[in-house]
Amino acid sequence: MASARSTVDFLLDQLGPEATAKPMFGEYGLYFRGTLIGSVCDDRLFLKVTAAGETVIGEHERDSPYPGAKPAIIVPEDLWGEAHVMRELAIATATELVGTKKAGSKGAGGAAARKAKPRTPRR
Repeated sequence: MASARSTVDFLLDQLGPEATAKPMFGEYGLYFRGTLIGSVCDDRLFLKVTAAGETVIGEHERDSPYPGAKPAIIVPEDLWGEAHVMRELAIATATELVGTKKAGSKGAGGAAARKAKPRTPRR
């Protein structure tokens, strides 16, 4: 079941003007300050797992937003109406993900190394 656009719009209102959503695979990717922080799938909010995010809301149920995806934190609907908590959660998650991305892009394990790998053609 696809998410209702009204659900996405409500979440964006709660997160403020730095939040955006893009249609992805019939659902929505959720971005904060240009960083993908999660998704809205089946009218549920999934956020990438970060220590910073768990500091804000504690440990919560996790599940994969779609088959093959990494498990993500399912943000309970009872928190959606608390704009200050939702915004703090988005800031914490995005900040940690950006820090991780910068650290991960250095050295042999970074994006340059991944780009250098030859691809095997699919058959």
